[in-house]
Amino acid sequence: MTDMVFGSVAQQPSDPILPRWWQTIDRWSLTFVMILFIMGILLGLAASVPLAQRNGLDPFYYVYKQLFFGIIALLAMIFTSMLSPKVVRRLGIIGFICCFIAICFLPFLGTDYGKGAVRWYSLGFASVQPSEFLKPCFVIFTAWLMASSFEVGGPPGKRMSFLVCVLVVGLLAFQPDFGQASLFLASWGLMYFVAGASLILMFVMFIGVIGVGLFSYNNSEHFARRIDGFLNPDIDPRTQLGYATNAIQEGGFFGVGLGASRQKWGNLAEAHTDFIFAVIGEELGLFGTLATLLLLSILIFSIFKLALRVHDPMVRYVASGFGCWIAIQTILNIGSAISVLPVVGVTLPLVSDGGSALIATYMGIGFVLGAARRDPAIYKELQESGIKWLR
Repeated sequence: MTDMVFGSVAQQPSDPILPRWWQTIDRWSLTFVMILFIMGILLGLAASVPLAQRNGLDPFYYVYKQLFFGIIALLAMIFTSMLSPKVVRRLGIIGFICCFIAICFLPFLGTDYGKGAVRWYSLGFASVQPSEFLKPCFVIFTAWLMASSFEVGGPPGKRMSFLVCVLVVGLLAFQPDFGQASLFLASWGLMYFVAGASLILMFVMFIGVIGVGLFSYNNSEHFARRIDGFLNPDIDPRTQLGYATNAIQEGGFFGVGLGASRQKWGNLAEAHTDFIFAVIGEELGLFGTLATLLLLSILIFSIFKLALRVHDPMVRYVASGFGCWIAIQTILNIGSAISVLPVVGVTLPLVSDGGSALIATYMGIGFVLGAARRDPAIYKELQESGIKWLR
């Protein structure tokens, strides 16, 4: 039926894979991704040297580390963009099961690295944060459940996805990792809305979130400390939030110059990860922060645009979930840096240092780019523009 409406897509089996991939990939989205990748490396070079010296490491240790994981992430994105939605669905289900088991064992085998939240597995030479890899797998798994609920004789997929969401969010809140929990909840909520939301269930979720927030505030010292710090009208200049605020204020309109930040040489320990936006504000000024926001906004817009145009229900839900994930994580990271939101400990997508986050994010973008290549109507448009690009 799809071929009758949109026309069949003729592909020669003998065509080389990479040229066909280049002709049918969304090059504008890919360009913005590469710009953000290069920006992340440059900012890592500017922000991580003081931390490496304080830890007695090579000055460019964190830069080499980010470049290494960044290359792996780019390769993962290219590989994922070549897969069919059916293969991605299978990998997503398997990945969800593996990551879910890994999170269940975090309280017993994980570490908090002195940050108050057990989120990582230490491998000695590196660390792994399973919740980062769980995000793309969770989006794919719940999207598949929602899509299956519309099949004739299919399971109650939307209700099943709700139970999966509650279970995952509960485990993350137990770590405690409320930042990641909010990302999972927001991504699922938007996918559920796109799939046809039940107002009763959405209201129950809203009440539940308020109840869990009040319970966490009264029973979690980690959660209460961050909320109290956010509600306090006076920012302590000796805290990470205080250093980040000072960095942005000193940047002004044009910044002090790339690499010339002073706050990163003080006690802004998370300058290359959670507070990378503060370094952008100090070194590149208001125009640098606006340029970063513009690049991320265009990428997010392109993902949501795909969700509106694609015809496969599962792909539509996945694209919506990924777009919401990147958008909410961007808002949480920047909101924390400029003191309009509590500090939740999430990175700036595609820019901050962090191997697990980089690889997981690029894998999600790769699936979205690959889904566009597989949709008949979008495929024709991309292929035509790709031929023009090569000329």
